Amino acid sequence: MNKDSKIYIAGHRGLVGSAILKNLKAKGFENFVLRTHAELNLTNAAAVEQFFVEEKPEYVFLAAAKVGGIVANNKYRGDFIYENLMIQNNVIHQAYVHGVTKLLFLGSTCIYPKNAPQPMTEDALMMDKLEYTNEPYAIAKIAGIKMCENYNLQYGTNFISVMPTNLYGPNDNFNLETSHVLPALVRKIHLGKALENNDWQSIKNDLNARPIEGLNGEASKEEILKMLAKYGLNIQPAAALAGGDSDYEEELEVAVEIWGSGKPMREFLWSEDMADACVFLMENRDFKDTIEGHPELDSGSQLDQAEIRNTHINIGTGKEISIAHLAETIKEIIGFKGELVFNTSKPDGTMRKLTDPSKLHGLGWKHKVELEEGITSIYNWYKS
Repeated sequence: MNKDSKIYIAGHRGLVGSAILKNLKAKGFENFVLRTHAELNLTNAAAVEQFFVEEKPEYVFLAAAKVGGIVANNKYRGDFIYENLMIQNNVIHQAYVHGVTKLLFLGSTCIYPKNAPQPMTEDALMMDKLEYTNEPYAIAKIAGIKMCENYNLQYGTNFISVMPTNLYGPNDNFNLETSHVLPALVRKIHLGKALENNDWQSIKNDLNARPIEGLNGEASKEEILKMLAKYGLNIQPAAALAGGDSDYEEELEVAVEIWGSGKPMREFLWSEDMADACVFLMENRDFKDTIEGHPELDSGSQLDQAEIRNTHINIGTGKEISIAHLAETIKEIIGFKGELVFNTSKPDGTMRKLTDPSKLHGLGWKHKVELEEGITSIYNWYKS
């Protein structure tokens, strides 16, 4: 990419897209074409076609998607598969039709089977059944990988697919109804600390910035406490719940409920590290680099005769932590003194989901931000 290349970032306001935009601007790129969801609905094929006709972007980062945590994925199954398939189909196809120089498609490591060998290499794709709770989203993302892969093979396009591990960072989703585990824990433990300190101003500020089910900081203390209890923030003495708008002089004991046993292991990557990996690949690597070393090609087969699969690239740290250890780490960083309670009646999801980033390392990139540094940064960002 040249500094004046016309770059379209689909989803530039989200966790992923905003980090990519920030990274590109820091590197001196300045010719961006950006659209909010209100300005361009990517599930609308005609609107996407018209956008490409008018704007003619040279490079495309496809970071737009319908995303959410385990609750949202399981509750809105039809929405997740439909909207993500439509977004991908429209943008990838129009990128081909209008001769985009290079496209980067972002998926997720939830594409891998529930019982994939750990750590997960790219070759684990489609080797077994998926985790049920996020199956619709995963199937959509697998379709996106295969669309890029097969457009490259048939049409000679230069589309790269990357599969980031669990991401967190600035502009993350902290909505307790739909957020992923790390931002949800940051918010719940932040609110837990405010509760135990009787810091109602912080609680009201939080709810005014991010209402829960429409409830904001103008609600009564009784209403706020009942809503927080619904999302696993429970206080003692229990009489406080019935106390209306009374002030409580004593320090409250607070328990934060976490879904599952706390035993599942997860890998987390700072979103700005992920963005740096994406920009590195867009600037320095092509589709052909993702298939170098393919056994059929090494044996002398031609590209059009070989069975080319799994050309996507894992983006991760190769390091994992249990949900329980993660929660304790966040608790320590925030300074929460209360109890963490694991609700084992709720699902755990996949027990391990660790990427093998060897392919990415071989292409020349490695992560920089470690987890404790990242959690401290995201908490400071959240408070600000």
